[in-house]
Amino acid sequence: MSRIGKYPIAVPKGVEVTLSAEQVAVKGPLGILTQRLNGDVKIERDGDNLLCVVNNDSIRANAMSGTVRALVANMVEGVTKGFERKLTLVGVGYRAQAQGDKLNLALGFSHPVVHQMPKGVKVETPSQTEIILRGNDKQQVGQVAAEVRAYRSPEPYKGKGVRYTGEKVVLKETKKK
Repeated sequence: MSRIGKYPIAVPKGVEVTLSAEQVAVKGPLGILTQRLNGDVKIERDGDNLLCVVNNDSIRANAMSGTVRALVANMVEGVTKGFERKLTLVGVGYRAQAQGDKLNLALGFSHPVVHQMPKGVKVETPSQTEIILRGNDKQQVGQVAAEVRAYRSPEPYKGKGVRYTGEKVVLKETKKK
């Protein structure tokens, strides 16, 4: 069994976990998340902990135990604390503005870019060059951040574009005659 799959998942107070053969549902103060399970791994309750148990000794089941454990641990953390991803705009005239469930971006194109936020992800813009995405589903928050970054990813010569906060962009040296 994978090392990650062996660790128990602590379930804090105020979080309800519903287990069935096909899926696990986690309900907490920030919402409800569900995850389908495959037949190789099942989840068992042990007091205030959850354990991932492998059904057979195949390599696939071993690999899936760590994956399922990580997914369920992220679900528990998501319904208690939530997840956030910060983006920074670098470039002259690059601006962001949140309007309800839409994010308006000015990224140097001839037209403004409007990104519709999916249900479960909230967007804030504390300044014109900062974007904060919040939600309880780690996969969904990361996917939305990647989609926003893909509109204008950092270019290698000046570093202009949308980047994750703290991301280091390695700049290339320009050609010389």
